[in-house]
Amino acid sequence: MTVEQNNRVRKAVIPVAGLGTRFLPATKATPKEMLPVVDKPAIQYVVEEATEAGLRDVVMITGRNKRPLEDHFDRVDGLEMALAKKGDEKKLAAVQHSTDLADIHYVRQGDPKGLGHAVLKGRQHVGDEPFAVLLGDDLIDERSPILPKMIEVAENTGGSVVALMEVPPEAIHLYGCAAVETTTDDEVVKVTDLVEKPATEDAPSNLAIIGRYVLAPEIFDVLETTEPGRGNEIQLTDALQELAGDDGHGVYGVVFKGARYDTGDKLDYLKAVVQIACDREDLGAELKSWLRDYVPTLD
Repeated sequence: MTVEQNNRVRKAVIPVAGLGTRFLPATKATPKEMLPVVDKPAIQYVVEEATEAGLRDVVMITGRNKRPLEDHFDRVDGLEMALAKKGDEKKLAAVQHSTDLADIHYVRQGDPKGLGHAVLKGRQHVGDEPFAVLLGDDLIDERSPILPKMIEVAENTGGSVVALMEVPPEAIHLYGCAAVETTTDDEVVKVTDLVEKPATEDAPSNLAIIGRYVLAPEIFDVLETTEPGRGNEIQLTDALQELAGDDGHGVYGVVFKGARYDTGDKLDYLKAVVQIACDREDLGAELKSWLRDYVPTLD
């Protein structure tokens, strides 16, 4: 295998083992990734993003009670036959679309030991190749994709790449934070240090890590020896910090300036549903008209 071939990013790891406690009781029996964002579950947006970037080999790191995820991306013969019999080609195509999106594999995480541990569970499937990691809490607007640029940087440098976004200083404690140096590309920075959820006064910048990564396979060896950090979990940020400080290919960041929908808590989830629905051709005009009438009635 040539160096160029070995640097190609072909696979995506999507951790979906979280318990979704912030959305109880809705997530008591339904995985949080299956909560609908308009008429598709959040996880489908994430898989669609991966495949649009050319990553059709997907491994989901799952946990107990996540079977509905597998069912969603599986074929449902009875439903398809019923829709075909009714002549409802539009709904039939929508159902088949999720089935045909990607070649999806499933690996159980077992113990919930953090994002770094979940990524490590994908090692056997990924092998000695660079790979992308997509988190389901961050939905990236399809009109402003970031993965293609991240993949380009990873393949050109051989390093790992994180997605960064400017946030208000008072919000940086909610994220992993990066100290950076500029490069010749205005969209790309060199990451010199990473801090997981720092206090505002300790943050090296206002550049927060959001839920997209393209990782060199060396990350697996680092994760194997990474001690539990914040929350007594194995933090991916801690492993990346080590890669940023070694003599290897380093860690880079792509600064994202597009539209991102945060579905990680209830209020932001509701905002995401409204924003995405407003942009839909079939729903947007009527919903925005209703919103204009409804908002003035609020206290």
